[in-house]
Amino acid sequence: MARIEETPWLDPGQQRAWRGYRRLRLLVDTRVARDLAVDSGLSDPDYDVLSELSEAAGHRRRLGELAERMLWSQSRMSHHVKRMQQRGLVRREECARDGRGAEVVLTAEGLRVIEEAAPRHVASVRRNLIDLLSAEQIAMLEQIADTVVERIEPRT
Repeated sequence: MARIEETPWLDPGQQRAWRGYRRLRLLVDTRVARDLAVDSGLSDPDYDVLSELSEAAGHRRRLGELAERMLWSQSRMSHHVKRMQQRGLVRREECARDGRGAEVVLTAEGLRVIEEAAPRHVASVRRNLIDLLSAEQIAMLEQIADTVVERIEPRT
């Protein structure tokens, strides 16, 4: 472990960038999550699960794959899926390909809910981030996101 006198501290510009990013993330996440809850009654994780399933082949994904895509433990995902099942948004099925594990499948109700929620969610994302930036800033944000994601989680 590095000792305090050996720590490569952030310079003032790096510190402002870091703190600005943290504040930006909190503000945008909070406002978009609030809008989502008010507009559709969904939580961020509900929306993430439904959108992942709506974009997947056959509207299904293995439970473990879904957990991995959301950076969650399989246990946490299992509990969340159970709550979504109780609301009729998804169902669990035995994996048709190999009979091992479970797949999470989007129900007709889940598809209806995500299709209804998506336009309002996009409007919130636009209102709280995208429309506040120039085309050049959006391109820069995309480049920054790609760089950081690729270095933290390289594609295999």
